[in-house]
Amino acid sequence: MSLVNPVIVIPGITASELRDEYVVSPETVWSAVMNKSYDRLTLHPENLRYELIEPARISPDSVFRLVYRHLIEELRYNLTSKSEEPVPVYPFPYDWRQPLDLVERQLERFVDEVIARTSLMRHYHRAGYPDQPRVNLVGHSMGGLIIAGYLERQGASAPVDKVATLGTPFRGSFEAPLKIITGTASLGGDEESGSREREAARLTPSLYHLLPSFSDAIETTHSDIPDDLYQVDAWQSGVLETLAEFIRIHGLRGRSNQTERRKWARELLEEMLAIAGAHRQRIESFRLEQAKMSPEQWLCMIGVDARTRIRLKVEKSDRHPVFNLTGQDRQNHWGDDDIDAWMFSGDGTVPYRGAEPAFLERHHLVCLRPDDFGYWEIRDRLLTRKTGFHGMLPNLNLAHRLIISHFSGQPVRGTWARPAPGIEKNEWQSPIRNLEFKA
Repeated sequence: MSLVNPVIVIPGITASELRDEYVVSPETVWSAVMNKSYDRLTLHPENLRYELIEPARISPDSVFRLVYRHLIEELRYNLTSKSEEPVPVYPFPYDWRQPLDLVERQLERFVDEVIARTSLMRHYHRAGYPDQPRVNLVGHSMGGLIIAGYLERQGASAPVDKVATLGTPFRGSFEAPLKIITGTASLGGDEESGSREREAARLTPSLYHLLPSFSDAIETTHSDIPDDLYQVDAWQSGVLETLAEFIRIHGLRGRSNQTERRKWARELLEEMLAIAGAHRQRIESFRLEQAKMSPEQWLCMIGVDARTRIRLKVEKSDRHPVFNLTGQDRQNHWGDDDIDAWMFSGDGTVPYRGAEPAFLERHHLVCLRPDDFGYWEIRDRLLTRKTGFHGMLPNLNLAHRLIISHFSGQPVRGTWARPAPGIEKNEWQSPIRNLEFKA
């Protein structure tokens, strides 16, 4: 069958609009630009599946147009060789607050739906698509984690042909703990801090899935402080205090004494960390062979050459851990003569070391820089200054051409890419054949 498989685009955290379906008329309660109703988005400390304020039923609505519309339109147009035989490209909005295990199950059902819908398209039916149905997946940021978890869960039964990921924190980002501690971070939307955003973040299970876990990510000044953020004793006491206060105000056990509330707050944080930590272990243990895939089927694009937080120092004050968050930890050594120093870079949100997946060797990776925005991509260059390179990766025309080349099996004219740090031309094994090498 010569037709390109249908494509599903999975966005990053905060990039799906959420709406409350239990009001008289459905009402958007989260939009990446305008509406951010933190009081109605915050989850309940007694059961993180449901909202703090009832009645409520928060459901995903649509993906963030500013970032993903161009990508989806380009894929729909350029993967289609005949206008009367379109390649369907489906965005997959999801509730980005929830644990990723839950979202993976929703993706499983969505894949089945896309296959069923594509099988009804006359040109796909004629080409024999229903006999061996497959989909291609595109994941930006946390979307790539969802894809990896879905494939690890489904194994050989996953009906997936090719995958492309953009700026995915397979091993985490320091912006996640920054968001939980301060309420502000380069994870999506604006970077204005507020107590409501900080409190909502501390009760958002998915954020803990983004914690950094690569070697030497956390520097501790005392031996009794874990260098693993998936351990509750590594966290500032303020996080537990927030959770305890939510239990006091909203919890069924709120009338208990302060000692009991702190105990339950610790158990709640331990639960969120345990779920996220188990998911990270699944991603680390995943191998492409489990899903009957090869490195040639996964295009992993990593953003580099932007100032990015590359470490987190945890100190001790009054017997409690304290995160030392300084601007000096945001660095960019891409292009330095020391090869090892090149890895101390990133896309402004995800450090290079947090973007390297365990299931791909370094010589298979593709790197993208802010300078890869073309001369005519003036608007996207300007938006990058505000939202960061990470958030604008899906708008990069070069990324579009790479994904189209990967899915179609034919390099688009004028498409090139650069390797990961320390990889020479004769070592590079891009999943796109005959792709132009750029140092």
